[in-house]
Amino acid sequence: MGSEEEGEMLPVAAPPLDDDNLLSEILLRLPPQPSSLPRASAVCNRWFSLVSNPSFIRRSCLHHRRNPPLLGFFRRRAGSIHFDPTMEPPNRVPDGRFSSPIGDGDRGFRLVGSRHGLVLIFHYSQDQILVWDPVTGEQHRFAFPPEFYMLETPIEGTVIRVAGDAHHFQVVLVAYTPEENPRAIVLSYSSETTVWNILMSTPVPGDAMEYASMPSVLVGDSLYWLLFGNSSVILKVDLDMQSLAVTPVPMDIFPEVDHLMVMRAEGGLGILSLSDYTIQLWKRNTNYASTASWLLRRNIDLDMLLGLNSQENIFRYIRVIAYAEENNVAFLRTYSGIFMVQLESLQFSKITEAIPHVICYPFESVYAAETGIGGEHDGADQDMLV
Repeated sequence: MGSEEEGEMLPVAAPPLDDDNLLSEILLRLPPQPSSLPRASAVCNRWFSLVSNPSFIRRSCLHHRRNPPLLGFFRRRAGSIHFDPTMEPPNRVPDGRFSSPIGDGDRGFRLVGSRHGLVLIFHYSQDQILVWDPVTGEQHRFAFPPEFYMLETPIEGTVIRVAGDAHHFQVVLVAYTPEENPRAIVLSYSSETTVWNILMSTPVPGDAMEYASMPSVLVGDSLYWLLFGNSSVILKVDLDMQSLAVTPVPMDIFPEVDHLMVMRAEGGLGILSLSDYTIQLWKRNTNYASTASWLLRRNIDLDMLLGLNSQENIFRYIRVIAYAEENNVAFLRTYSGIFMVQLESLQFSKITEAIPHVICYPFESVYAAETGIGGEHDGADQDMLV
């Protein structure tokens, strides 16, 4: 006599692509290129419904936050903010896609930094700090901290999205007291509490504050600024420990301070040094006795890489004008134009013709392009992802 189980029908698992939860997990792991989700949405109505769901959009933003594509860079041009795209079709952002939040002819502003898909602007003519999301167009405006109006030295800043949160951000300012014993003061603003807090301060050399520094680099939970001057130093702001430290720049190793930039290096802090037509990549090492040293990791011959001829073009020059930390890409300005160089693979491309001296602000963000399957921009506003 057979058992009752012999006649029972075991449940048949649904094919993976028929399970919305599993399919969402698969789509979530598509490459974060701008054309990925528009292509997926064209498969069928069901796929379109999944990738355009606000919940999926938020999850995708968080999932790809640490490996976003490099869409291009922002720079100041006349009285407005201009965007230069760097990707090729079908991932290229259309010209004019990001409308400047600063009105034409308004010269009372300064681009300060860009990170995690946000752009930080000092809007002096409005007595405001502006945090702008170019993809959504969302703007957050708030007053400068009272300490700002009492200082006459350069003030640097940066913006960071709060970990695990697609909506809230933190603005960190580094200000300097113009006193006889100068100090760096770190102030922090939270979009969640809408309050400014003075986190910490530390003495700094007065002649390290002669010029506005290049944008900061985020390594782990710490921000690093390279402060230019006769006594150049690297300022470290540890956001987790809420501590502040100053490290001298060894001028015997890096004699040309105006050709230096802090960067990421193998999970730690690095320096990019440019001398003549050679880039040197350095990494800061700390041993068990807490003694720090700088190790040369790589030499890059720009003559060979970019096809420039330093012997025939004596007056040709190169400047480092930006660093995209998530993609490890350096932007170089030459008389021939602006090049971007991926510092690991050494892949490079020329992205614009020569432009006046500027500091560029790379824009690394998740973004779904207005793109059809054939790779042509249809002009419609079909953005689905921030």
